[in-house]
Amino acid sequence: MAGTCCDTNANSADIAQDGRWRRALWIALAVNAGMFLVEIAAGVAAGSLSLAADALDFLGDAANYAISLVVAGMALTIRARAALLKGVTLLAFGSWIFGSTAWALWHGRLPDGQTMGLVGMLALVANVGVALLLYRYRTGDANMRSVWICSRNDAVGNVAVMLAAAGVLGTGSAWPDLMVAAILAGLAISGGVQIVRHALRELAPATPENAHGNKCNEGVLS
Repeated sequence: MAGTCCDTNANSADIAQDGRWRRALWIALAVNAGMFLVEIAAGVAAGSLSLAADALDFLGDAANYAISLVVAGMALTIRARAALLKGVTLLAFGSWIFGSTAWALWHGRLPDGQTMGLVGMLALVANVGVALLLYRYRTGDANMRSVWICSRNDAVGNVAVMLAAAGVLGTGSAWPDLMVAAILAGLAISGGVQIVRHALRELAPATPENAHGNKCNEGVLS
């Protein structure tokens, strides 16, 4: 067990120092920042809560990638704390979506299904590209896992937005848009819980069972 721990953390440290990891993050940062501008404008114009929520998700991911670029190559505890912050942010984001959905049940208007579908397709292409770019890093430390989880959840969320667009066009109701908003909230909360748990394990103090593993971490990452 201790040997496996050392090998895993050594690999994560090597990846964090890898220029390919940093280039992948820069590309992901640019794509997410650009898609935030596109989706926030389209969401406001179309009156779509799911598009607006997805736009904020793009903004949050862009910030996450920026944080990852800053902490890449630093000690495991620093990377774990950054991942913990991102996990808590995802949990807060999910709660905000639930609140906005409840508000829209009473005050929302019928969104533009065509705009939702077109922008949802563009967002899906962007997120699938980013997810494929980051796929090889999905088994790294908590910080790397958090980047992969965000990209994976975004691609799933975009499919839901497109289904909501079809539902809005087919039923003439805002309910599909609101249902997708709730789905996005669930994905954010689920991803946040996974990231927080993984980060807390890496931040846990040494015990007789894992003391050797923690010493390995310090030797590899100092």
